Amino acid sequence: MQHVPGVDRGKVILYALSTCGWCARTKELLTNLGVGFSYIYVDLLTGEERDRVVDEVERWNPHLSFPTIVIDDKKVIAGFMEKEIREAVGA
Repeated sequence: MQHVPGVDRGKVILYALSTCGWCARTKELLTNLGVGFSYIYVDLLTGEERDRVVDEVERWNPHLSFPTIVIDDKKVIAGFMEKEIREAVGA
């Protein structure tokens, strides 16, 4: 998991695919908003680590779609939903 420094808006985790355009836009949006967040490219993981992270994403988003953002282990945003993301991080 990589961390992007920024303003603390709670625990923000972005589950993404390295080849996903919407994932890239979500990462760019969070970065441009100055939000501190962590992200992980699920498709670049292997073995047990990949299985564990896929299970984690599926628990939050049963459709297992990307991007999936989890905020403070409570709120989940599936997909590039710019307005919802901005509201969730208070930007």
